[in-house]
Amino acid sequence: MVNFRKYISGVAVLAAGFFLAQSTVSTVLYAPGYENQNGLNLPSPITSMVEKTVLSAKELVDINVNTMMTDPVLKNATWGFVVYDPKTKKIISSYNENTPLVPASTTKLLTTETAMSMLGENYRWNTQLEYSGNIDENGVLNGNLYIVGSGDPSLGTNKGGAWTYREIITDFKEGLSREGIKKVNGDIIIQTALFKGNISKLPENVVWLENNNYYLPAGTTREINPANEKLIVKKSASFSNEKKFFYVSPYNNQMVYAEKYEGDGILTTKLPDAPAYLANSFRTTLVKGGIPVTGKVIPKMTDANPESRKLVSMYKSPTLGDIIYYTNQHSDNGLAEALLKTVGFQGLGDQTTESGRKVVTEHLKKEGFDMMGLNYIDGSGLSRSNNVTPISQVKFLTSLMDEKYYSTYFNSLPVGGQSGTLKRMFNGTGNGQIFAKTGTLNRVKTLAGYMKTNTGKTLVFSLLVNNYTGSVDMVKKRMEKILEPALDL
Repeated sequence: MVNFRKYISGVAVLAAGFFLAQSTVSTVLYAPGYENQNGLNLPSPITSMVEKTVLSAKELVDINVNTMMTDPVLKNATWGFVVYDPKTKKIISSYNENTPLVPASTTKLLTTETAMSMLGENYRWNTQLEYSGNIDENGVLNGNLYIVGSGDPSLGTNKGGAWTYREIITDFKEGLSREGIKKVNGDIIIQTALFKGNISKLPENVVWLENNNYYLPAGTTREINPANEKLIVKKSASFSNEKKFFYVSPYNNQMVYAEKYEGDGILTTKLPDAPAYLANSFRTTLVKGGIPVTGKVIPKMTDANPESRKLVSMYKSPTLGDIIYYTNQHSDNGLAEALLKTVGFQGLGDQTTESGRKVVTEHLKKEGFDMMGLNYIDGSGLSRSNNVTPISQVKFLTSLMDEKYYSTYFNSLPVGGQSGTLKRMFNGTGNGQIFAKTGTLNRVKTLAGYMKTNTGKTLVFSLLVNNYTGSVDMVKKRMEKILEPALDL
């Protein structure tokens, strides 16, 4: 904890006393109340120009942290804060920096960095169209078409510059035209070993976020457009004595469940079976376009005796750098969870969440991450069982500054007042100077990243707030107030 008296010089105290006597200084301690619609001002820490000439920037940061302790929004919360100098490797100011806290979506900092470190920022996923058999003189393919996927998390989504399903199908159709195929006397076979299993249980202690962000099951969509698939929520005690809420997807024929539900009754999914939808849409487009397909769409995850096949067309996803940019800017949960499974597959040959966890935690250990207080449960940060300490976050972010992919990673972070999930924060002071990942769960608000100070320094910070009182906008204002004087360090 910051010691209020320790950091204020005698001159500062005398000066502050003089200014208070003249009623020109904002109160240090907060009034016992919340801001309201009638315009009650947010109690302000010492920030006037006169005070800045008397107190150092570090003293102002420490005072702000101390005054926040009496604020009604934060005084009963558990929160931690640290500002760190990556050059001197020293803490500038901190509070509860070693306390494990729920990080929410700042968990994505670990997931996306692990993916970039393992795969490289230029990594791409391929989705290929191939065929087996022979093409006769009439353009009839006596064989099968194959759509071979590699777990592309952006397939058909238009995220990060990804092509839409329509664009991919058009390209595949042009490939068939180049081969002279006018009829397919066979099946369209989906072949991918990634993400093949339905998720029958949600990760531990998952809650549903504000603004309809949530964790979702992957399942077979067949003819259903993933953009329109719905996850139906049912509250019932008849299915189990242990679980309270059940979620039944009408398309994957499985029930999933969670301990807690906070949100609307009908939610739009984010993790459909993209290859299945692509294959079914491709078949429909061919038939409507005058290229008959006699067979069906058939999933075939493994093939002990594969047919000899020829490549017709290959769709390449956006680069991993592009995917990570989209993930961090928009805090995309679906992409983050897919990246977790991708690193699990690359590291252990298994696309499960459990393998992804092992790969990420082993990577962090290898890179010297402070594992004390870390509990890494999912890739997106949706689980309240995730824990991390503020000091481990800042030391981790500091270590990345020497990596060859640091520039790409840094540029993926939202910018205060300008982009992504930080566009509506730091619109005044700090505009264009805060580069950080946000996190939001019910009663959890977090922020971790870098700041460019007015003196030209790059500092690293973490601010994690759990179990606050009031609205999320109230907490955002407090976060801004805590960080503002640090810009003068």
